[in-house]
Amino acid sequence: MGANTGQERELYEQYGLHVVWIEPIPEVFLQLRKNIGEYENQTAYQALITDKDNGTYDFYVANNDGASSSILELGLHRDVWPSVEYEDRLSLRSMTLDTLLQDKGLSGDIYDALVMDTQGSELLVLKGATRFLERCEYVQTEAADFDAYKGCCKVNDITAYLESKGFRLLKSWPFAKHANGGQYFDLLYKNK
Repeated sequence: MGANTGQERELYEQYGLHVVWIEPIPEVFLQLRKNIGEYENQTAYQALITDKDNGTYDFYVANNDGASSSILELGLHRDVWPSVEYEDRLSLRSMTLDTLLQDKGLSGDIYDALVMDTQGSELLVLKGATRFLERCEYVQTEAADFDAYKGCCKVNDITAYLESKGFRLLKSWPFAKHANGGQYFDLLYKNK
């Protein structure tokens, strides 16, 4: 989720991984499709993934090529990256990951990991992926332990939810700090 332009496509290709990229922003999605066009085991879908099908959301598009875009308004994220602001707002319909996989006829058996970068809505994505999580081996995500976005989930929220589904936190890497305390982390979970 939050594929952006598929920056990790070459790495995934080196490992021979089958990848489904999901990106909601139409212009960014077109660039993503172009970028992965030569990779046989990679496909992309334009969708907004949350915990419900047919929900309508305001989706805020950020000025950093969409990288900080979210269904949530910016919170303390601005303190860490002051140049980031929203430049557009789209009205998008949502679907769950389980629905997308079913609708596209994708067998979750060849996909053993979920990688998310959805700017504060990661818990919603997880709640809409219950069937996928049953057979998923790894979840990697980015999250903060402070209010980076208004109403965002935090590291502890994600960890508690995934623990209830049988996952454990393997590793966390801090990569950015808020001046008044709090950090952004890359997190890796493994299904027990």
